[in-house]
Amino acid sequence: MSVSASEISPNVGAPHSDGRRIIYRHTLLVRATHWINALCFVLLLMSGLQIFNAHPALYWGAQSTFDKPLLALTAQQGSDDSIQGVTTIFGKSFTTTGILGASRDESGQLTERGFPSWMTIPSYQDLATGRRWHFFFAWLLVLNGVVYVTNLFARRHLKDFLPSGRELRAIPASIREHARLRFPRGDEALHYNVLQKLAYLSVIVALPLLVLAGLTMSPAIDAAFPWLVTLFGGRQAARTIHFIMAFYLVGFVIVHIVMVLISGFLNNMISMITGRYAIEEGRREA
Repeated sequence: MSVSASEISPNVGAPHSDGRRIIYRHTLLVRATHWINALCFVLLLMSGLQIFNAHPALYWGAQSTFDKPLLALTAQQGSDDSIQGVTTIFGKSFTTTGILGASRDESGQLTERGFPSWMTIPSYQDLATGRRWHFFFAWLLVLNGVVYVTNLFARRHLKDFLPSGRELRAIPASIREHARLRFPRGDEALHYNVLQKLAYLSVIVALPLLVLAGLTMSPAIDAAFPWLVTLFGGRQAARTIHFIMAFYLVGFVIVHIVMVLISGFLNNMISMITGRYAIEEGRREA
C-alpha cells in the first residue's frame, strides 16, 4: 500500500509515432517511499494479525466487555467433537471454519486460531516475535511517511489531493466512467481525477489515525501522553480503531491493485519503477 503523488513534469514529451507521449510521472523519492510503504504495510499487517490472535476480539471503551465483543473470532466444539470456527460481529455469529476462528496449523490439524497461520508473521503463535516485527516496521513506516509528507509540502504537491468544488460535483460522472472502465486520456491523464484525490486524501488521514491509535495501546506512551487515551475513548476503543483503520487500508490496497491491473498493469508498473509513463492519445488511459 502506498500513496504516490504525481510528479509530472510541465515539459511533457512530444507524441511518438505510435501516438504515445512519455512523461516523467514519479520522482525517485516518490517511487522509493511507495515501495517502502508497500513492504511495511504487508509486514505490519501480517505481524499485526499475529498480535491480534493473542486475543482475537474487539471491544469499545476503556475495558474489555468479554460477554459483548464488537468482533470475536473464536472456536467451539461441534456435536461430533470437531472444532468449528465462529466469527461474531455485533452479536451475530457465523460459522467460518477453516478461515477464521479455527484453521489448520503447520501439521494440518484444525486448531483454534483467530486468523490462519499463512496470514501471520511468524506463522506459529508467538506474540513477542510478532510485536518485534510490528514495532520495527511501524517506526520504519512512520519515518518513511515523514519523508513523504515533507516532500509534499516542500514541492507544494499537497494541493494535488484537494478536489475543487467543480470536481466534487463531478463525482457521479466520474463513478460512471470508472464503472464503464473508461479512464482519463491525453492531458486529462496528467492529473489525478476526483476519485483518486479523495482516495489518496483518505489514506493521508487514515495513516496518522492508525499510528496514534496504535501508540495509545502502549502503557509507556499512555504514561507519557495520558491525553491519548482520553482522545480515543479508552485503550480498547483505540485498539478497535487501529483494527478498523488497518482493514480500511487493506480495502484501499485491493482497489488500488485492481485499478492498476485494469488500467494498464505494465505501463503503471514501469511508471512506478522508472518514473516514466506512457499516455495513449488515441484511447482512454489511466
